[in-house]
Amino acid sequence: MVELTKSEREHKLMSGAITALSMDAVQKANSGHPGMPMGMADAATVLFSKFLKFNPKDPNWADRDRFILSAGHGSMLIYSLLHLTGYKSMTMDQIRNFRQLGAITAGHPEYGHVPGVETTTGPLGQGIANAVGFALAERQLNARFGDDLVDHYTYVIAGDGCLMEGISQEAIGLAGHLKLNRLIVLWDDNNISIDGAIDISDSTDQIARFKASGWKTIAVDGHNPKKVAAALRNAKKSDKPTLIACKTTIAKGAPTKAGTSKAHGSPLGDEEIAGVRKAIDWPYGPFEVPEDVYKMWKRPGRAGARKQREWNARLTDNSQSEEFTRAMSGELNDGWEEAMQAYKDTLIAERPKLATRAASGNALKVLTASLTDMVSGSADLEGSNKTKTPSTPDIQADNYGGRYINYGIREHAMGAAMNGMALHGGIIPYSGTFLVFADYCRPAIRLSALMEQRVIYVMTHDSIGVGEDGPTHQPVEHVASLRAIPNLRVYRPCDPVETAECWELAVARKEGPSLIALTRQGVPFLRDKADKNESARGGYVISLGEGKDDIVLLATGSEVHLAIEAQERLKADGIVARVVSIPSVELFLAQGEKYVRSVIGKDLPKIAIEAGIRQGWDQFIGREGGFVGMSGFGASAPGAALFEHFGITSDAIIAKAKDMLA
Repeated sequence: MVELTKSEREHKLMSGAITALSMDAVQKANSGHPGMPMGMADAATVLFSKFLKFNPKDPNWADRDRFILSAGHGSMLIYSLLHLTGYKSMTMDQIRNFRQLGAITAGHPEYGHVPGVETTTGPLGQGIANAVGFALAERQLNARFGDDLVDHYTYVIAGDGCLMEGISQEAIGLAGHLKLNRLIVLWDDNNISIDGAIDISDSTDQIARFKASGWKTIAVDGHNPKKVAAALRNAKKSDKPTLIACKTTIAKGAPTKAGTSKAHGSPLGDEEIAGVRKAIDWPYGPFEVPEDVYKMWKRPGRAGARKQREWNARLTDNSQSEEFTRAMSGELNDGWEEAMQAYKDTLIAERPKLATRAASGNALKVLTASLTDMVSGSADLEGSNKTKTPSTPDIQADNYGGRYINYGIREHAMGAAMNGMALHGGIIPYSGTFLVFADYCRPAIRLSALMEQRVIYVMTHDSIGVGEDGPTHQPVEHVASLRAIPNLRVYRPCDPVETAECWELAVARKEGPSLIALTRQGVPFLRDKADKNESARGGYVISLGEGKDDIVLLATGSEVHLAIEAQERLKADGIVARVVSIPSVELFLAQGEKYVRSVIGKDLPKIAIEAGIRQGWDQFIGREGGFVGMSGFGASAPGAALFEHFGITSDAIIAKAKDMLA
């Protein structure tokens, strides 16, 4: 038997602690995925002990390396690492209570609950795409603030499932194009998924795929610490992002389940666990870690703390210290509100008739000139989305100092990368596509909301007003479905002033994402004043009736002007209507019932008008209320003709009102 060196003995003990904690926690919970943490224990030990720059006593240190467990089902890997390296909140009790209500050790890692967890993962592929955003943020901020303040890597552990998800191709294609060489992915190449061996469903040559996408690739034995370390050193010298294919055995050490799908998503069982303990020479009981192993695991954190002290000294001496600290805190630049008020005053004076997408583009010219952290982009639709401004030059591989990302036709990766940038800090990401393609990035939008990140989705062409492109491009159910996502603030402004107000609210909102739905077609200018942000309460009376109200017309976006037209014509027939604009249903409801009733009236008959489906409107109008909108898919014709064809007109509103009042 070959005698191990001191370094090899220490590695065996350190990786053994990960294996033991992972299998014991899953066994106690009677639920979870033990195989992946056990299979990647060797590679993760090398990464955390020799390469990752972090400080457990300050998990939010701005220049730490970021570690993302894209294969989030293997959550006991990161929980074990956080516990062993000394993150205060990750106690042994938390490990024992894995997957239990009230514990921070959820089945998949949850951002905001666990210091050291950089992003919520679990939906496969999201983590690797988030990582592209993290790595891009690092390069953009490095170009802005320099090596002294921003100089770190983004490391990812991804599994076969992450790489099978379509979002992974969008992400790696973008990363390769931008040559994000601070991004290093360790692929857990264990050839196993829940249903069996990978070859029952996939035969992709992943290394060839990454190479074709502009990545450096390295293949190693994932259980050989020296080979893994050499690969990481090699990766850090690359001018490209790097994939390290770590050939591993799932549940390494398990007597009968190692290398099989039986170890993927189920507890190993007592007999198998006993066999693992024998195989890895771990003679300790469940949840027992010797003090000398803890001491070994505390060393990398102490090294990180030393590096942070050096960084703190550089920050103190840096001329951009105050601006860097402000940006990373998420606070906005001074003066932006005054600039927006001046812009709104100009709108009131000039009263332009614009598509709200054009009004959004104009508002963004003001905002991006004032807010230096805003980074824009579009999924190959900038001419339509109007997200690029004179203040946002392109980001490319030879110029990370820009502020506009050409995402290409990669809506899903765009959303996930924006999540990564927001999570990294120092950037307020916003990007555009057509509203109908919200379906292509919905999982990322949902995670923006779940993680409470300030990400702004600019979604233009928001109704049948799209016109000739036809029903495939005409959103019908989309606004209603997006409003169903908790903590997503959906805005649908009616004119240039409301558009500016919605942008003010979106950039100021730190606790969650916003989505701004904007028209392709021009809309009339409606507001008479802009001295306060009327949209800040979600809904308000935009046009009072003359006298005692007979009926209330509620509308959003491009249909508000139809409600006001109907109001004027109803007046001629002696019918008094109040018109309510609701740019944000969620924000309106958040004001409480008293305010909502004061705006829409308690017992008055009501009609909702929106070029979408009725779903969601009955909470305001009741089942007996009227609705003017869509009940099916659109058609191919000019937008104005479609509004007429589907009966979304002032004539239809008037007819509905008279019928309800008869």
